[in-house]
Amino acid sequence: MSRLSHAFLIVVSGPSGVGKTTLVERLLASDRLVRRSISATTRTARSGEVDGRDYFFIARDRFEAMKNGEFAEWADVHGALYGTPKEFLQRELDGGRDVVLNIDIQGANQVKRSFPGAVMVFILPPSFNDLEARLQTRGDVSGETLKVRLANARKEIAAGATYDYLIVNDSVERASSELAAIVTAERCRRERQARDLVSELSR
Repeated sequence: MSRLSHAFLIVVSGPSGVGKTTLVERLLASDRLVRRSISATTRTARSGEVDGRDYFFIARDRFEAMKNGEFAEWADVHGALYGTPKEFLQRELDGGRDVVLNIDIQGANQVKRSFPGAVMVFILPPSFNDLEARLQTRGDVSGETLKVRLANARKEIAAGATYDYLIVNDSVERASSELAAIVTAERCRRERQARDLVSELSR
């Protein structure tokens, strides 16, 4: 039987250094029905980046025009604009592909307003001390930057209580399995399948 359930967005958030990117990459590698979200950006492409695969590279005036309702979320990052086009997300969903977005809490809240059925997953560290140690070992975070990241992390963790699911990343293997299990469970939700199953089985 082909997949009957309605596709959905999977929003993954968490403080810097918690391992979100690793968990998302493992989900993408293990589940062919999940597609990575692609952002539009006004910055120029870097060596090796391909338009439509890594990002949608667009002019600033086009981006500014799209800000009036065409993005599920957008942000200004160090002078460059980044946003997730609603049209791209809807096209993937209509094609039966779930889409995973690795974004911060502010962007996640914007997405939830545009796509109320989005599944919200927040990644937690085993402890705050563990998170601090992870950031320190990255090599690019120290001094005042580390203090700022940790202060932001406390605020983000507090906001994580509003998400649908919480995963403690104390083991990449277990956390990856839990993220995959959430996706599987969501696909089995009655409200995602009921109408299509009744139609299919009554033929």
